[in-house]
Amino acid sequence: MFGIAATYVTKFISTPGHGYLVSTKAMLRELGIADKISDCSYQRNGSVYLEEDVDAPLFLAAMEKAGFTVSYNSVSVNDDYTDKMEYYSA
Repeated sequence: MFGIAATYVTKFISTPGHGYLVSTKAMLRELGIADKISDCSYQRNGSVYLEEDVDAPLFLAAMEKAGFTVSYNSVSVNDDYTDKMEYYSA
């Protein structure tokens, strides 16, 4: 059986000290993982910045299970990029 592959395009934000894969709270809810994301990730205006070590791999595994391929563009920013963001909470 052949299905249609869907690609989810997003950004990977890289600071000198860490990295974050960007998604949305709505997507995390749809995947059923919104309550599994740690407070090492950040949120702002409906976007969620998934920390690279645990939360981003959890998201990528859930996306793969849902039949999505994830593609991203890398963006380098300063260390203070997340300073004005809230820590993630479901």
